[in-house]
Amino acid sequence: MSYLYDLWDDFISLLFPRLCYACGNHLLRNEKLICTECLVLIPRTNYHLEDDNPVARLFWGRCRIEKASAFSFYNKDSRIRKLIHNLKYKGITDIGYDLGKIYGLTLSKSGFTEGIDLIISVPLHPSKERLRGFNQSDIIANGMSETTGLPVDNKVLERIALTETQTKRSRYERWTNVEGIFKVKDPAVIRDKHILLVDDVITTGSTLESCASELLKTEGVKVSVVALAVAVT
Repeated sequence: MSYLYDLWDDFISLLFPRLCYACGNHLLRNEKLICTECLVLIPRTNYHLEDDNPVARLFWGRCRIEKASAFSFYNKDSRIRKLIHNLKYKGITDIGYDLGKIYGLTLSKSGFTEGIDLIISVPLHPSKERLRGFNQSDIIANGMSETTGLPVDNKVLERIALTETQTKRSRYERWTNVEGIFKVKDPAVIRDKHILLVDDVITTGSTLESCASELLKTEGVKVSVVALAVAVT
């Protein structure tokens, strides 16, 4: 029975080739969305192993962040950039969930998530989320939750203002564009908790800083931040 299934799977693959969303090569029978080669070759930052790392430095003197890291590097034509593009703009949401699981497992095994109580994703404005159909950061956070065992609350933090795109803005313009645009709906939910704030890409850190600053207004809150990628400057 398994032999017949494999024959049928091979036949379907000939008619409708399954391609890797990172490199475009054909996927093998047991591969899903991303080929094994890409999963191996996507460069890891390993910033979760260093307290003093380029992501953590983005927040120095700006807001109190306990720990900060990113999975990979967001370079032009990089595999992770293509994957995030397919997630955000082509709606291949399983990419975000699977990468979230992979990174969550890495963080959990390293001890990075010790002491963290709750995962919260960076929210989209409701109108933008309706237009896209999903929030990519929610999906990444849910994948991380599966492998870290940490609960997710994607309702406690909301985006209360619709801002223009951050693309091509200077660091100062990015900061002013997102200042004061987030709100904690129920502070009691996060009081005295260490929160892991999750985003897809970190560029200047302005959006995460704005989120963290709002969360830190609640008594006893600590914030750590992670993303699937960090832009290399």
